[in-house]
Amino acid sequence: MIKKNKITVALMTILMASSLALAGCSASDVTEAVGTTIGQDRPADTGSAASEATQAQVTEVTSDENLSSGSGASSTSGLIDTSDLFTDRDLEQEADLTDAYYMTLEDGEDITISSEGVYVISGSASDASIIVEAADTDKVQIVLDGVSITNSDSPAIYVKSADKVFVTTTDSKNTLTVTGTFSADGETNTDAVIFSKEDLVLNGEGTITISSTGNGITCKDDLKVTGGSYNITSTEDGIEANDSISISDGTFAINSSKDAIHCENSDDTTVGSIYIQGGSFDIEASDDGIQATTILMIDGGDIDIKAAEGLEATYVQINDGTINIEASDDGINAAQKSTSVDVVIEVNGGDITVNMGSGDTDGFDANGNIYINGGTISVTGNSAFDWDGEAKLNGGTVTVNGEEITELTNQFGGAMGGFGGRMQGGMMQDGEMPQPPEGADGQMPQQPEDFEGQAPEGTDGQMMTPPQGGKGRMGGGKKGAFGGENTQSGTGSEATEGN
Repeated sequence: MIKKNKITVALMTILMASSLALAGCSASDVTEAVGTTIGQDRPADTGSAASEATQAQVTEVTSDENLSSGSGASSTSGLIDTSDLFTDRDLEQEADLTDAYYMTLEDGEDITISSEGVYVISGSASDASIIVEAADTDKVQIVLDGVSITNSDSPAIYVKSADKVFVTTTDSKNTLTVTGTFSADGETNTDAVIFSKEDLVLNGEGTITISSTGNGITCKDDLKVTGGSYNITSTEDGIEANDSISISDGTFAINSSKDAIHCENSDDTTVGSIYIQGGSFDIEASDDGIQATTILMIDGGDIDIKAAEGLEATYVQINDGTINIEASDDGINAAQKSTSVDVVIEVNGGDITVNMGSGDTDGFDANGNIYINGGTISVTGNSAFDWDGEAKLNGGTVTVNGEEITELTNQFGGAMGGFGGRMQGGMMQDGEMPQPPEGADGQMPQQPEDFEGQAPEGTDGQMMTPPQGGKGRMGGGKKGAFGGENTQSGTGSEATEGN
C-alpha cells in the first residue's frame, strides 16, 4: 500500500523545518509554515467550524491511504469541499431574539417581510402566507413558534427575494399544509409548501409537519439543513433544490410519491449535488430515495430507505454512516446525469445494507465504475453488482447473500430475453462473433413442419448449453439467460466488459 501524500508531506516538513531552524525560527513558526504550504491554515479558534475545516484538509492530505497501488482506483478524498460549507449562523439552532419582531397569523391575511431582521411568528390561520420580499443583500430569519397554516393553493412560506433566508423552529410543533392545486405567481410556478427562490437554511429545535399536493420543500438555489425535525408527506418530491442540498443534522420522516430528496437544475447539469454529514432519515418513496444530478456524498447519518431506487447520482461517494436500503429496482445507482464528473460508485467507509426485490434488480449498479475501498457492505438479492466499466475491491468487508466475498462479480441474474439482443462474455469464439446458419439471413431458423413443441433430440428437455467456454449471455433484455459473470479480484486486476 502506497501513501504518496503522507510521504510528500513528511519530506516537505523535514526540509522546511531544517531551513527555518537554520534561520532561527521557533517550532510554532515551523508548524505554521508547513501548514500553509500544504493548505492547512491554522484555525483561528477551536470551534466546530474550524475543526471541520481542519478535518476536511487532513482527509485530502491522506487521500491515498485506502487505495492499492494498482491503476484505476478512485481517490478517497472528499469530492465536495466541506471546509466552509456551513457558517456559524447556519449551525446555530437558537435565533438571537434581541431585536426580533413578533407577529401573529390571522385568517386570510399574509405576513409580508420586506427588510432584514429576525421575525418570530406564532398563531394559526387559513389562506395565509408568510412572504419574504426583501433586498438581495438582506438576510431574513423566520422563527416559527407554534405555527399552523392551511392553504388551498399557495405556499405557507414563500421567499420571493432576499440574500438568504433562515427558517428556524423554537421548541415547538408547527404544521404547514396545502390541500389543492398550486397557483402560479406570474411566471413563477410555486409548487411547494415552503417555496424559496433564494438560498434557504432550515434549523432549530422544533418540528415542522408538512402535507403537500405538490413538493414539500422547494429551493431554487442552495438549501441547507442543520437541525430540526421534518415530517413530510407529498405527492411529488419531499425536498428538492436546484443547485445543492447540504445536510449536517436533523430528523427526517419523508413519504413521497416521487423522490424523497432530489437535487437537479434543468438548465445546468454541472450543479445539483447532495451532501449529508449527519442526521436521521426514515424515507419511503415511489421513485428514488435520494437523487442528485452530479455528486451524492455521504459522510455520516442514519439513513433508512424503502424506494424503487435507494441512492442515485452520477458519482455516489459513501465515506461513513449507517445506510439501510430496500429497493425494488437498484439499491445504489450511478448513471450519467452530468458530464462534469465520472460515473462511479465509491465506498470508503460506513455500514451499508441493501436488500433487493426479485427480478431484474441490482444492489450496486454503475453505468461506469465501482470502487470498494472500505466499510461493511451486505447485499441480499439476485444480482449484487453490475457495472459497465471496471470494478475493484480494495478493502472493506463485503457479504453477498450471507457469504463474505473476496472479489466482485458482475452478475447477470435476470430473465431470458429474445435472441435479437447483444451477446457478451464467453459467447465469442476465437475472437469473432459466431455466424448465423447458412441461408438464415440473420433470422431465427424455421421450425420443421412436423415440430410439435418437443425439445431437440438428446436434450432430455433441458436448455441448450452455450458454446464451449461460454460464460456470456444471449438475449435482448438487460440480463442474460445463462447466468454469465465477470469477476474483479481485490488485487486490482483488470475488468472485462460488464453490462
